[in-house]
Amino acid sequence: MELCYTDNAMFYFVIFVLGLILGSYLNSWVWRMHENIHVINGRSMCPYCRRQLAWYENIPVLSCLVLRGRCRTCKNPIPKHFIFVELGTALIFVLVAWETLNSVSIVPPVIFFRDIIFSILLIVIFIYDWLYQEILSEVILAGTLAGFGFNIYLGHSLMGMLIGAVVAGGFFWLQYVVSKGRWIGGGDVRMGVMMGIWLGWPAVLLALFLSYISGAIVGLSLISAGKKQPSSAIPFGTYLSLGTFAVILYGQQIMGWYMNLLR
Repeated sequence: MELCYTDNAMFYFVIFVLGLILGSYLNSWVWRMHENIHVINGRSMCPYCRRQLAWYENIPVLSCLVLRGRCRTCKNPIPKHFIFVELGTALIFVLVAWETLNSVSIVPPVIFFRDIIFSILLIVIFIYDWLYQEILSEVILAGTLAGFGFNIYLGHSLMGMLIGAVVAGGFFWLQYVVSKGRWIGGGDVRMGVMMGIWLGWPAVLLALFLSYISGAIVGLSLISAGKKQPSSAIPFGTYLSLGTFAVILYGQQIMGWYMNLLR
């Protein structure tokens, strides 16, 4: 079975709607994990008054707009990131579908599903680290195992994955040891290993480079705007997620562009 090039608008509309629905679920999942509430225990609830939401309050984006961004009962504001996660997940799904299915004339379905699953995991890492400055070990373990399985099935080099994991994981581990955990946390070390398994060697180096560049740009912008201090903690998992996602979709193009500059 193969997935062929498609420019069918209905196909991308369905992908967009599925992304909205999943984004709504990810919002709930991230909040429940942080609050230590069983993920499958009951329906969605207001994070303030804990009232269970009616079905019509769970419609992604639309419910938030109809309710004017506030809980119907306690009137507390719905966290702003909820709507951005829903829309962001939907747009990321469409982008992954477009780039994957249009990169070549024919694409094995496993590549499309791999990139969708990788994107979901990166969204979770991005949100959780941005909100709570923590990278969940469970997510990294699931991502590492999934990435290893997908890449072995697709015939990627085992040695390349192992070298990537050792280089990226070792790079963060060395910083962790030298700084005694002040510069980065253990979650960054584990995420480095996952990135190496996903991207392999030497693509993981590009992901690290893009992560540091994006982190520096955003960090300096926030400091210049007075919203952060130079000593403020940086949720680096968010930038590692951005760098990894960029390489998954555009790694070959970026490397091609860079090699052309050297000619």
